[in-house]
Amino acid sequence: MPQPPEFDDSFRGRLHDLLVWRRDVRHFRTDTLPPSTVEDLIAEAALSPSVGHSQPWRFVTVDDPSRRAAVREDFLACNREALDDYEGERAKLYASLKLAGLDDAPVQMAVFVDNTTQSGHGVGCKTMPEALPYSVVMAVHTLWLAGRARSVGLGWVSILNPKNIEAILDVPESWSLVAYLCIGYPREEHNVPELERHGWQDRDPQASALLKR
Repeated sequence: MPQPPEFDDSFRGRLHDLLVWRRDVRHFRTDTLPPSTVEDLIAEAALSPSVGHSQPWRFVTVDDPSRRAAVREDFLACNREALDDYEGERAKLYASLKLAGLDDAPVQMAVFVDNTTQSGHGVGCKTMPEALPYSVVMAVHTLWLAGRARSVGLGWVSILNPKNIEAILDVPESWSLVAYLCIGYPREEHNVPELERHGWQDRDPQASALLKR
């Protein structure tokens, strides 16, 4: 049996730094990534935990210019609709925000959950079927941290119509979109979220409150 590594205080400090400096990136350099980078990131993301060891994540890189353009049009339409939800100064602030890196990021990737995967034989899904997409979210987070450790930024574009994206990318009907990602080298490094820096939302101390029952 292999012996586990020891994670000392120095490692824990570096892990904390990694978490602090992980950012949702919207401003990318257009430099291409080394050829093996995306494959390496996916391999590390696949080490994530999954319900019943189902590994339901499915990664799709979006390289075709026409498909990218269609995704961008969907984003613009959804963003216009989202703006209508705000009024006054909040609407002005929303309109000023850069909420996606679709124009600059060299890599675009959609991540899906395979709702009919046979891997795992359904363990843990009968009472909580949402554990399948939750497992995919875990893989996205692992990819996010693995990228940051390589100085690669990731931006999660959620202002999209999932069904439209599934049609644009022509994926199997059993796949549901979980995340659309922009990946590349960030133009700037920050340890404070962009939405906090631009006055949209401060960090909420109550969000990490621990309740005891």
